[in-house]
Amino acid sequence: MKFKPTLILSAATLALGITSGAQAGTLEDVQKRGSLNCVVSTGVPGFAYTDESGEWHGFDVDFCRATAAAVLGDAKKIKAVTSTGKTRFTLLNSAEGDVLWRNTTITFSRDVGVKLRFHGVNYYDGQGFLVSKDLGVNSAKELDGASVCIQTGTTTELNLADYFFANGMKYEAVPIETNDEGRQNYLAGRCDVYTTDASGLAATRSTFTDPANHIILPEIISKEPLGPATRHGDDQWSDIVTWVYYATVTAEEKGVTQANVDEMKSSKDPEILRLLGVEGNQGEELGLPADWAYQIIKQVGNYGEIFDRNIGPNTPIGLERGLNALWTEGGLQYSPPFR
Repeated sequence: MKFKPTLILSAATLALGITSGAQAGTLEDVQKRGSLNCVVSTGVPGFAYTDESGEWHGFDVDFCRATAAAVLGDAKKIKAVTSTGKTRFTLLNSAEGDVLWRNTTITFSRDVGVKLRFHGVNYYDGQGFLVSKDLGVNSAKELDGASVCIQTGTTTELNLADYFFANGMKYEAVPIETNDEGRQNYLAGRCDVYTTDASGLAATRSTFTDPANHIILPEIISKEPLGPATRHGDDQWSDIVTWVYYATVTAEEKGVTQANVDEMKSSKDPEILRLLGVEGNQGEELGLPADWAYQIIKQVGNYGEIFDRNIGPNTPIGLERGLNALWTEGGLQYSPPFR
């Protein structure tokens, strides 16, 4: 999801984030508390959702668990801090969350104006349109006069306005606050179209009783690089979150999986040995145990395993890797070397 820069936070809130939340010591705070507070969505199938027992699962949640595995040695020691598109940055900047693992687009204004630090793109996405086959359209350029469900306070609104204006079309906005509200309004026929990130549309469609009767139109109208964020002012914590993500990508590239990670400790590949803490002092440089990345892979898995388990082709979400394939497979997922 995306914010308008002018609607994100007040000056007072920004000041609060700088003075009380974004000081050094997040790692120490998390370790002393014994749990990691992750800002997540209110619920998006495949990305962040609860099962019948109330336990959190999903692509974003697994990256939260990976962070906990690295810093606490236990992927289960997490607390989900739920947020809407409007509240996610406030919760992070006020230190109610330690890190944001939530489908959030990296933009200039968020990085600079909201005083956030982003740590790589763990999902490359773009804004799309979901419609019922009964609407009889095959292209977004046929949506003139349609009513559109759209989350308020996000740049999804700006993308939508720009696209319709550029194509000489009009629409009626149906404002919503959460993905669940959008789903309910769309299925109730209060809007002809639901627009958000294409991954979110696929996740929402997977919950329908008749998903085959709803299509995601071919047009992708924006760039939405999604990634984790932390507050400004704590370089150690920023480094940790950055390299948690890169560890999952490097592990996939090197063929290190949950099943073989113990065996890989005897690898002849020096980078694998550094990744798993057998050689080098990278854990010490981060302020973590030598086996921090080993714990990520052993307890949660590599990037491909996280993707396939939660949102991949064999899940109800059914997403292909596409741009999120490794760079060696024609995608954009690429980690700097562990050296």
